[in-house]
Amino acid sequence: MASKKALFVGINKFAGYPQFALNGCVNDAKDMAALYKDLLGFTSSEMATLTDAQATKANIMARLTTMVADAKAGKLDYLVFSLSSHGTQMNDTSGDEPDGKDEAFVPYDIAEKSGAWDPDHIICDDELHDLFAQLPANVLLEVYLDTCHSGTGLRGAEFGLHAPKARFVAPPDHEFDQKPARMRGFTLNAAPSDAGKQESASARKAAVAGAHHLLWTGCKANQTSADAYFNGRYNGAFTYYFVKVMRDSQNKLSRKKVIAKMRTLMKSSFAQTPQLEGNATNRGQAIAY
Repeated sequence: MASKKALFVGINKFAGYPQFALNGCVNDAKDMAALYKDLLGFTSSEMATLTDAQATKANIMARLTTMVADAKAGKLDYLVFSLSSHGTQMNDTSGDEPDGKDEAFVPYDIAEKSGAWDPDHIICDDELHDLFAQLPANVLLEVYLDTCHSGTGLRGAEFGLHAPKARFVAPPDHEFDQKPARMRGFTLNAAPSDAGKQESASARKAAVAGAHHLLWTGCKANQTSADAYFNGRYNGAFTYYFVKVMRDSQNKLSRKKVIAKMRTLMKSSFAQTPQLEGNATNRGQAIAY
Protein backbone atom coordinates (compact mmCIF):
# COMPACT_ATOMS: atom_id res chain seq x y z
CA MET A 1 0.00 0.00 0.00
CA ALA A 2 1.38 3.40 -0.99
CA SER A 3 2.12 5.92 1.73
CA LYS A 4 3.57 9.39 2.28
CA LYS A 5 6.89 11.00 3.11
CA ALA A 6 7.99 14.53 3.98
CA LEU A 7 11.31 16.35 4.18
CA PHE A 8 11.52 19.67 6.05
CA VAL A 9 14.72 21.70 5.69
CA GLY A 10 15.69 24.85 7.59
CA ILE A 11 19.10 26.55 7.48
CA ASN A 12 20.12 29.49 9.66
CA LYS A 13 23.88 29.01 9.51
CA PHE A 14 26.13 28.54 6.50
CA ALA A 15 29.60 27.00 6.61
CA GLY A 16 32.23 29.54 5.64
CA TYR A 17 29.70 32.39 5.38
CA PRO A 18 28.77 33.66 8.86
CA GLN A 19 27.51 36.88 7.24
CA PHE A 20 24.69 34.90 5.60
CA ALA A 21 23.17 33.92 8.97
CA LEU A 22 19.38 33.92 9.31
CA ASN A 23 17.19 33.47 12.38
CA GLY A 24 13.91 31.79 11.52
CA CYS A 25 14.64 28.95 9.12
CA VAL A 26 15.20 26.20 11.69
CA ASN A 27 11.96 27.22 13.41
CA ASP A 28 10.24 27.03 10.04
CA ALA A 29 11.32 23.42 9.51
CA LYS A 30 10.30 22.41 13.02
CA ASP A 31 6.95 24.23 12.75
CA MET A 32 6.15 22.60 9.41
CA ALA A 33 6.99 19.17 10.81
CA ALA A 34 4.79 19.78 13.84
CA LEU A 35 1.95 20.96 11.61
CA TYR A 36 2.10 17.89 9.41
CA LYS A 37 2.20 15.64 12.45
CA ASP A 38 -0.54 17.36 14.47
CA LEU A 39 -2.95 18.34 11.73
CA LEU A 40 -2.20 16.17 8.71
CA GLY A 41 -1.57 12.80 10.31
CA PHE A 42 2.08 12.23 9.44
CA THR A 43 3.98 9.96 11.81
CA SER A 44 7.57 10.49 12.90
CA SER A 45 8.72 7.69 10.58
CA GLU A 46 7.10 9.46 7.63
CA MET A 47 8.99 12.72 8.22
CA ALA A 48 12.61 13.86 8.24
CA THR A 49 13.99 17.23 9.29
CA LEU A 50 17.39 18.58 8.25
CA THR A 51 18.70 21.72 9.91
CA ASP A 52 21.93 23.72 9.64
CA ALA A 53 24.98 21.40 9.34
CA GLN A 54 22.76 18.43 8.44
CA ALA A 55 21.39 20.31 5.45
CA THR A 56 24.24 19.95 2.97
CA LYS A 57 23.44 19.72 -0.70
CA ALA A 58 24.39 16.05 -0.71
CA ASN A 59 22.08 15.22 2.20
CA ILE A 60 19.12 17.19 0.84
CA MET A 61 19.38 15.75 -2.65
CA ALA A 62 19.97 12.22 -1.37
CA ARG A 63 16.80 12.37 0.72
CA LEU A 64 14.76 13.75 -2.16
CA THR A 65 16.19 11.22 -4.60
CA THR A 66 15.22 8.37 -2.28
CA MET A 67 11.71 9.76 -1.93
CA VAL A 68 11.30 9.98 -5.70
CA ALA A 69 12.71 6.47 -6.17
CA ASP A 70 10.24 5.09 -3.62
CA ALA A 71 7.40 6.87 -5.41
CA LYS A 72 8.50 5.39 -8.74
CA ALA A 73 8.50 1.97 -7.07
CA GLY A 74 4.90 2.47 -5.96
CA LYS A 75 5.76 2.83 -2.28
CA LEU A 76 4.75 6.50 -1.94
CA ASP A 77 1.95 8.55 -3.44
CA TYR A 78 2.29 11.84 -1.51
CA LEU A 79 5.58 13.71 -1.19
CA VAL A 80 6.14 16.91 0.78
CA PHE A 81 9.26 19.09 0.66
CA SER A 82 9.73 22.39 2.47
CA LEU A 83 12.86 24.53 2.30
CA SER A 84 13.61 27.63 4.34
CA SER A 85 16.92 29.24 3.47
CA HIS A 86 18.44 31.86 1.23
CA GLY A 87 17.73 31.95 -2.47
CA THR A 88 20.25 33.14 -5.03
CA GLN A 89 20.91 33.20 -8.76
CA MET A 90 23.37 31.32 -10.92
CA ASN A 91 24.41 31.14 -14.52
CA ASP A 92 22.26 28.90 -16.73
CA THR A 93 24.65 26.35 -18.18
CA SER A 94 22.03 24.01 -19.68
CA GLY A 95 20.69 26.57 -22.17
CA ASP A 96 17.08 26.10 -21.07
CA GLU A 97 16.67 29.64 -19.74
CA PRO A 98 16.23 32.44 -22.27
CA ASP A 99 17.02 34.96 -19.55
CA GLY A 100 20.39 33.38 -18.79
CA LYS A 101 19.66 32.88 -15.08
CA ASP A 102 18.80 29.82 -13.07
CA GLU A 103 17.21 30.23 -9.66
CA ALA A 104 19.10 28.42 -6.93
CA PHE A 105 18.80 27.50 -3.27
CA VAL A 106 21.49 27.81 -0.64
CA PRO A 107 22.45 24.70 1.39
CA TYR A 108 24.58 24.72 4.54
CA ASP A 109 27.76 23.97 2.57
CA ILE A 110 27.38 26.75 -0.01
CA ALA A 111 30.73 27.46 -1.68
CA GLU A 112 32.31 29.36 -4.55
CA LYS A 113 34.65 28.15 -7.25
CA SER A 114 36.56 30.45 -9.63
CA GLY A 115 34.42 33.42 -8.70
CA ALA A 116 31.07 31.69 -9.21
CA TRP A 117 28.91 29.31 -7.23
CA ASP A 118 30.35 25.79 -7.03
CA PRO A 119 27.75 23.47 -8.65
CA ASP A 120 28.58 20.77 -6.10
CA HIS A 121 27.50 23.05 -3.27
CA ILE A 122 24.39 24.81 -4.52
CA ILE A 123 20.96 23.46 -5.48
CA CYS A 124 19.94 24.64 -8.94
CA ASP A 125 16.30 24.80 -9.97
CA ASP A 126 17.06 22.53 -12.94
CA GLU A 127 18.10 19.78 -10.55
CA LEU A 128 14.76 19.92 -8.75
CA HIS A 129 12.87 20.11 -12.06
CA ASP A 130 14.62 17.04 -13.41
CA LEU A 131 14.17 15.05 -10.23
CA PHE A 132 10.48 15.79 -9.71
CA ALA A 133 9.72 15.26 -13.41
CA GLN A 134 10.40 11.57 -12.81
CA LEU A 135 7.41 11.18 -10.48
CA PRO A 136 4.56 8.96 -11.68
CA ALA A 137 1.45 10.81 -12.78
CA ASN A 138 -0.61 9.68 -9.78
CA VAL A 139 1.83 11.01 -7.15
CA LEU A 140 0.90 14.22 -5.35
CA LEU A 141 3.86 16.54 -4.74
CA GLU A 142 3.61 19.50 -2.38
CA VAL A 143 6.60 21.88 -2.29
CA TYR A 144 7.01 24.89 0.02
CA LEU A 145 9.81 27.40 -0.62
CA ASP A 146 10.25 30.12 1.99
CA THR A 147 13.09 31.79 0.14
CA CYS A 148 13.53 34.28 -2.67
CA HIS A 149 15.64 35.25 -5.66
CA SER A 150 15.63 39.01 -5.51
CA GLY A 151 17.19 41.51 -3.16
CA THR A 152 14.38 44.04 -3.42
CA GLY A 153 10.97 44.49 -1.88
CA LEU A 154 11.48 44.09 1.87
CA ARG A 155 9.09 46.26 3.83
CA GLY A 156 9.14 46.99 7.53
CA ALA A 157 11.63 48.16 10.12
CA GLU A 158 14.85 47.56 8.22
CA PHE A 159 16.85 48.73 11.22
CA GLY A 160 16.73 47.58 14.82
CA LEU A 161 17.20 44.48 16.94
CA HIS A 162 14.43 42.43 15.32
CA ALA A 163 14.43 43.96 11.84
CA PRO A 164 13.34 41.60 9.06
CA LYS A 165 16.11 40.17 6.90
CA ALA A 166 15.90 39.31 3.24
CA ARG A 167 16.35 35.62 2.45
CA PHE A 168 18.52 36.37 -0.53
CA VAL A 169 22.24 36.08 -1.25
CA ALA A 170 23.70 38.03 -4.16
CA PRO A 171 25.63 35.82 -6.60
CA PRO A 172 29.44 36.07 -6.77
CA ASP A 173 31.00 38.70 -9.00
CA HIS A 174 31.79 36.35 -11.90
CA GLU A 175 28.65 34.23 -11.80
CA PHE A 176 27.20 35.79 -14.96
CA ASP A 177 30.24 37.51 -16.46
CA GLN A 178 28.82 39.19 -19.57
CA LYS A 179 25.33 37.69 -19.30
CA PRO A 180 22.92 40.27 -17.89
CA ALA A 181 19.64 38.58 -17.08
CA ARG A 182 16.20 39.08 -15.64
CA MET A 183 14.37 36.90 -13.15
CA ARG A 184 11.90 34.25 -14.29
CA GLY A 185 10.90 32.73 -10.97
CA PHE A 186 11.09 29.09 -9.90
CA THR A 187 8.37 26.77 -11.17
CA LEU A 188 7.81 23.03 -10.92
CA ASN A 189 6.15 22.91 -14.32
CA ALA A 190 9.21 23.20 -16.51
CA ALA A 191 10.67 20.66 -18.88
CA PRO A 192 13.83 18.88 -17.70
CA SER A 193 17.09 20.64 -18.46
CA ASP A 194 19.59 18.99 -20.39
CA ALA A 195 20.92 16.35 -19.76
CA GLY A 196 18.14 17.90 -20.85
CA LYS A 197 17.52 17.69 -24.27
CA GLN A 198 17.61 13.93 -24.61
CA GLU A 199 14.59 13.21 -22.42
CA SER A 200 11.78 11.30 -24.07
CA ALA A 201 8.76 13.18 -25.38
CA SER A 202 6.56 11.47 -22.78
CA ALA A 203 8.87 12.55 -19.95
CA ARG A 204 8.81 16.16 -21.15
CA LYS A 205 5.02 16.11 -21.41
CA ALA A 206 4.72 14.80 -17.85
CA ALA A 207 7.09 17.45 -16.51
CA VAL A 208 5.28 20.31 -18.20
CA ALA A 209 1.85 19.07 -17.21
CA GLY A 210 2.75 18.63 -13.53
CA ALA A 211 -0.84 17.56 -12.98
CA HIS A 212 -0.39 16.82 -9.29
CA HIS A 213 2.48 19.14 -8.44
CA LEU A 214 1.73 21.99 -6.03
CA LEU A 215 4.21 24.77 -5.39
CA TRP A 216 3.85 27.24 -2.51
CA THR A 217 6.35 30.11 -2.55
CA GLY A 218 6.92 32.96 -0.15
CA CYS A 219 6.83 35.73 -2.74
CA LYS A 220 6.75 36.69 -6.38
CA ALA A 221 9.96 36.40 -8.41
CA ASN A 222 10.78 40.10 -7.98
CA GLN A 223 10.06 40.21 -4.24
CA THR A 224 11.89 39.22 -1.09
CA SER A 225 10.79 36.71 1.52
CA ALA A 226 11.30 38.08 5.01
CA ASP A 227 13.02 36.40 7.93
CA ALA A 228 11.08 38.12 10.72
CA TYR A 229 10.24 38.26 14.42
CA PHE A 230 6.82 37.15 15.71
CA ASN A 231 5.71 36.98 19.33
CA GLY A 232 9.16 36.39 20.79
CA ARG A 233 10.63 34.07 18.14
CA TYR A 234 11.79 34.16 14.54
CA ASN A 235 10.17 32.62 11.47
CA GLY A 236 9.89 33.19 7.79
CA ALA A 237 6.85 35.39 7.22
CA PHE A 238 5.42 32.93 4.71
CA THR A 239 5.83 29.91 7.00
CA TYR A 240 4.53 31.75 10.05
CA TYR A 241 1.30 32.77 8.34
CA PHE A 242 0.87 29.43 6.56
CA VAL A 243 1.07 27.56 9.87
CA LYS A 244 -1.16 30.14 11.57
CA VAL A 245 -3.91 29.93 8.95
CA MET A 246 -3.75 26.14 8.84
CA ARG A 247 -3.97 25.79 12.62
CA ASP A 248 -6.61 28.50 13.07
CA SER A 249 -8.81 26.89 10.41
CA GLN A 250 -7.99 23.33 11.49
CA ASN A 251 -7.38 22.57 7.81
CA LYS A 252 -10.99 23.28 6.90
CA LEU A 253 -10.02 25.68 4.09
CA SER A 254 -9.07 24.84 0.52
CA ARG A 255 -5.53 25.59 -0.56
CA LYS A 256 -6.66 28.65 -2.54
CA LYS A 257 -8.52 30.00 0.50
CA VAL A 258 -5.46 29.41 2.67
CA ILE A 259 -3.25 31.43 0.33
CA ALA A 260 -5.89 34.18 0.07
CA LYS A 261 -6.12 34.42 3.87
CA MET A 262 -2.33 34.54 4.14
CA ARG A 263 -2.14 37.40 1.64
CA THR A 264 -4.72 39.37 3.58
CA LEU A 265 -2.88 38.91 6.88
CA MET A 266 0.52 39.76 5.42
CA LYS A 267 -0.45 42.72 3.25
CA SER A 268 -0.09 45.43 5.86
CA SER A 269 3.32 44.35 7.18
CA PHE A 270 5.25 42.66 4.38
CA ALA A 271 5.87 43.58 0.75
CA GLN A 272 5.69 39.97 -0.36
CA THR A 273 2.79 38.14 -1.94
CA PRO A 274 2.72 34.36 -1.32
CA GLN A 275 2.14 32.30 -4.45
CA LEU A 276 0.44 28.97 -5.12
CA GLU A 277 0.84 27.02 -8.36
CA GLY A 278 -1.13 23.90 -9.19
CA ASN A 279 -4.18 22.72 -11.08
CA ALA A 280 -7.60 24.09 -10.20
CA THR A 281 -8.83 20.84 -8.67
CA ASN A 282 -5.97 20.57 -6.20
CA ARG A 283 -6.05 24.28 -5.39
CA GLY A 284 -9.75 23.95 -4.62
CA GLN A 285 -9.19 21.18 -2.09
CA ALA A 286 -7.88 21.20 1.48
CA ILE A 287 -4.50 19.65 2.19
CA ALA A 288 -5.58 16.16 3.12
CA TYR A 289 -4.26 12.66 2.79
